[in-house]
Amino acid sequence: MFEIALYEPEIAPNTGNIIRLCANNGCRLHLIEPLGFDLEEKKLRRAGLDYGDLTRVSRYPDYDAFLQAMAGRRLFALTTKGSRPHTEPSYQPGDVLLFGPETRGLPQPVRDAIPESQRIRVPMLGSSRSLNLSNTVAIVSYEAWRQQGFAGAV
Repeated sequence: MFEIALYEPEIAPNTGNIIRLCANNGCRLHLIEPLGFDLEEKKLRRAGLDYGDLTRVSRYPDYDAFLQAMAGRRLFALTTKGSRPHTEPSYQPGDVLLFGPETRGLPQPVRDAIPESQRIRVPMLGSSRSLNLSNTVAIVSYEAWRQQGFAGAV
């Protein structure tokens, strides 16, 4: 399926919601440290409920280690500074969807290292700054899965 990567996530309930999301759509979750919380935090467990054992979660000590693990895969950066809507790419199984931390998004050096055509955004009204991280992950991952005909769904 698809790879969901959270770059330095800060808010435990968002990550818990994304764990639950991945358990339901078959995506693998990748957490790039440092994390803004402890993985044993109660709020994370509550949001993820008992889905942790149904989701494949990998941790990386830094972005370089993550990039090495994802070598050879297409990487899409989700950013409000994206050059095109999230619905335009033709996603392929194995693609990586990279999301930045809740309070600041992906840092410019990370964004700039990704081809402009792979820097995508979720359309919003002009007066809005951003969407909640777990909502954005849901929107984009389900679009990618939709393009695959919801393979494996019941």
